[in-house]
Amino acid sequence: MTELYVATNSGLAVVSERNDGWHAEWPLPGKQAQCVAVDPRHTERIYCGTFDAGLWRSRDGGRSWIVVGANGAEKAGIPHRSVMSLAVSATGTVWAGTEPSAIFRSEDGGQRWQEEPALRELPSAPTWSFPPRPYTSHVRWLQLDPNDPQRLLASIEAGGVMCSEDGGATWRDRQQDTPRDAHGLAMHPDVPGRVYAASGDAAYAESADSGRTWRRVNEGLTYRYLWSVAVDPRDPNTVVVSASPSAFHAHRPDNAESALFRREGTGSWRQVTAGLPPAEGTMTYALAVAANALYAAPHEGDLYRSTDSGRTWEALRVDWSPPDERQGLPHVNGLVAVE
Repeated sequence: MTELYVATNSGLAVVSERNDGWHAEWPLPGKQAQCVAVDPRHTERIYCGTFDAGLWRSRDGGRSWIVVGANGAEKAGIPHRSVMSLAVSATGTVWAGTEPSAIFRSEDGGQRWQEEPALRELPSAPTWSFPPRPYTSHVRWLQLDPNDPQRLLASIEAGGVMCSEDGGATWRDRQQDTPRDAHGLAMHPDVPGRVYAASGDAAYAESADSGRTWRRVNEGLTYRYLWSVAVDPRDPNTVVVSASPSAFHAHRPDNAESALFRREGTGSWRQVTAGLPPAEGTMTYALAVAANALYAAPHEGDLYRSTDSGRTWEALRVDWSPPDERQGLPHVNGLVAVE
């Protein structure tokens, strides 16, 4: 059975299919959910980071939740309430990125946490700044390398993509050509060292050497503010991105304009329209990859699924109530699909 975990400003939605269609349950109503991650060894174990209420964990597929990380003792917990990014390794290690920018690691399912302070000591750290809140920044994305358990990439919004080769003990600072505002990163097990980045400043960027050097690949992208990236699980050379003309078009309903673009091999990007709503009036999409499909969740819309590597899409008509009686999805911050 497919489970979709959607982090929204109205809380976390757990979406599943029943006999009468797709339905959402809201186990964390009122929390500003920012990110979700699933333990690959135990998919019923889920983590959800919020902007206002710290980090939460479920051990039963999202039906019940408890706060983890706020243990009182600073050395055992996460001292920040805004958990903006999450990743879980193949061995169960949990990584959490926060605002202000810091990274924490747990080896026991979220009970105890250890910060990796070398990130905050990088030379570029004093320049990190998130434009809507310029006095701070946050770890927007954490990407684990599927071929090297010691390699972790962290995208600072806004500051650049940093890389650790030793499990977070030390970090390589951003390089000259690194995207400064990468909203999403991806890697694929079939191409070691390749990193895919969707960014607000460099549009689509790709690295062949684990983030040491980067190149822009933007031919055909008529929108250059990118929010999310997904790689076909069966073909590392097929990539889908969500894009808008600007940040205002991506996130403001009164000026919304967003679309999906797809690229195969060394070809140009092409806008995808089959099964999707018009670009005008649509805010940007969060993307997720599962074993047999790609999923897309636009802000204030329906969920969409593609089973042909992103060529065409079908709407999953979801009953979202409660907490919001509108027939539409609240503002989406993150999406995870488990099949």
